[in-house]
Amino acid sequence: MELRIKEILKKKGATAVWLAGEIGITQPNMSNIVSGKSKPSLDTLENIATALNVPIAELFEQTAQDVISCPHCGGKIKIVKE
Repeated sequence: MELRIKEILKKKGATAVWLAGEIGITQPNMSNIVSGKSKPSLDTLENIATALNVPIAELFEQTAQDVISCPHCGGKIKIVKE
């Protein structure tokens, strides 16, 4: 499962450097998360979602099943559309 952080940053006119500063991690660490080279913790995902002002589910690429897996722990999250 890929994260959509790069896409969301572009849509909001923000950079990974800005996001790293907002959530208190190093720019190289953020770069690895954005590129998919490392898997962020759930806490980091929550911080990213908060900084970008999006629901955490929006960080994940949508699947046909509307169920996503946490890249860190493998837990399943069902997406409920309103």
